[in-house]
Amino acid sequence: MASSRNSRSSSLADGVAAVLQPVVHPGAHLVVGLSGGVDSVTLLALLADLAPVMRFSLRALHIHHGISPNASSWAQFCQDLCRRLNLPLKVERVRVDDFHSLGVEGAARHARYAVYAREQADFIVLAHHRDDQAETLLLQLLRGAGPLGMAGMPQLRPLAGSRARILRPLLGFARADIGAWALERGLEWIDDESNEDTARQRNFVRHRVLPLIEERFPAARATVARAAAHVAEAGALLAELARLDLATLDAVQGVAVAELRRLGAARAKNALRSLLQSRAMPVPTAAQLDELFRQLIDAREDRAVLLQIHGWEIRRYRGRVCIERVRAPVGANFREVWNGEPRLPLLRLGGVMTFKPEEGRGLSVERIRAAKVTVRVRNGGERLQPDARRPRRTLKNLMQERGIPPWRRARWPVLYCGEALVCVPAIGEDCAWRAGAGEPGVIVSWEPLE
Repeated sequence: MASSRNSRSSSLADGVAAVLQPVVHPGAHLVVGLSGGVDSVTLLALLADLAPVMRFSLRALHIHHGISPNASSWAQFCQDLCRRLNLPLKVERVRVDDFHSLGVEGAARHARYAVYAREQADFIVLAHHRDDQAETLLLQLLRGAGPLGMAGMPQLRPLAGSRARILRPLLGFARADIGAWALERGLEWIDDESNEDTARQRNFVRHRVLPLIEERFPAARATVARAAAHVAEAGALLAELARLDLATLDAVQGVAVAELRRLGAARAKNALRSLLQSRAMPVPTAAQLDELFRQLIDAREDRAVLLQIHGWEIRRYRGRVCIERVRAPVGANFREVWNGEPRLPLLRLGGVMTFKPEEGRGLSVERIRAAKVTVRVRNGGERLQPDARRPRRTLKNLMQERGIPPWRRARWPVLYCGEALVCVPAIGEDCAWRAGAGEPGVIVSWEPLE
């Protein structure tokens, strides 16, 4: 019996090490998603053993969802555990109701991944295992998912909106093996009462559907997980096809609807799905993708197209697809002082203003020293004279001419020196404030975050 236990322990530890070795290099920063359950506690213990050997840094992250009445005691358990292991822990509270349209489980997941994306790490390490993979594939199948959805969870993938990658080193191991290892090590963990609630879809599959299937097909979990790997290969080909298509469609400037139409329905929807995922959007359902495709491709050219999906807005404007995060309105009294820094982040406006020194071009550095320089937004009625040969023109007219979409104009930054409007990114500086030949100047640009 002791030999069997030692074999299981070494197998799990060796398996995790084998997953890490090709991708985790000395000096890498790993963050473990620690719920306090047996899977994540086991993963943390395994990585704590490997950290000094493989020379990576390790810390834990606990997401306090605030859903269960026991949520605070779980956070305390994780703090006590990390104190015993001498590992740093961050407890992050999230507001699940901010994503109520996704349902409780979907909202909690979306909130977690939003936190993961903000972490300064090389890898976010999660404790999903083979049983989770089997459950995921069955759920996706019952939801009518396509190849990308049915591919299940990859062992390693990029994390949208972050330099970190998601790593799942336990994906090849069964829940029973992980639990047995935890018992052998004398680990303690908490049990989330919601995991027994079969009103939740995943729990219903776990406690009712899979056990029934296993009565006839004992190796069902391993077989289904293997099927997910096969589908993942097909999904990888679709992702590569989407990458090649998007490379020819100028996704930076906004994909041209006419070019999407030429791809045909299946290929165009594949490219659209990939484009949305690249913006860190939750993966749209098949129904949402079908509706998006229908409106973008089939709607009359003169019709305004706007769809909102999970806090994002997707529009068709001047024949191109525009994707942006929904942002809170910006008041007309918005002010931000520029003190000469080369980059000025303006998160409320959704971008970064840049200032590049250039002789004889842009704003006159000497002139703008005369008064405080501030970034503002339009109030309406402002005028600018970028061309000395033409009269002053309204910003509305200039923005229309430059193709700045109507919904962006209310949060488009404009630069004032004192009370004089001197420059608008993408339009230019007022000719009265322009640097002369041989004079120090500064080119002002606007870089939207999305």
